[in-house]
Amino acid sequence: MATSSPYRSLPVERRVALVAHMLKASREMRAVYVDRIVSKGRGFRAVTLMSWPADKLAREVVRLGAESAQDELDLLHLLYVEVEPAIQATFLDAAGVKHENGRMAEELEPPYADAEAVRRGAAAVRERHGEEGARYLRTLARYAREGWPGIEDVVTELDAPAGA
Repeated sequence: MATSSPYRSLPVERRVALVAHMLKASREMRAVYVDRIVSKGRGFRAVTLMSWPADKLAREVVRLGAESAQDELDLLHLLYVEVEPAIQATFLDAAGVKHENGRMAEELEPPYADAEAVRRGAAAVRERHGEEGARYLRTLARYAREGWPGIEDVVTELDAPAGA
């Protein structure tokens, strides 16, 4: 029973950095976030928000929780595939899945590996990346379980109290 999303479990400054990265890369997402903030009725005008630097706007987006569930998934994808692919590369290497710097080929179809390979990948991630690796595994369990057989069991074991 997960209480918060893997994205919401990131430290605030990390979320701000991810949103800022997205805002710098996409004028469309800037407009979406500005519309969300304006619609919350906090007294901001769209023209003012559009003029803010990405970092300042990102802080406001995160402060107001203006990210949607789809945004959370997109931001986690950005984190694990674009910004910091090392964790995903570790997982894919140990699971025996072909990739290039953590990026899997588009033509691959789920499931990408069998349950034993998923366990190997998860063990390598936990060993090399600690809590950040655990967050990555929770992300797979929440958003990509059909591609990784057994990932939910791995995360359940990971989240079980010690000695349980």
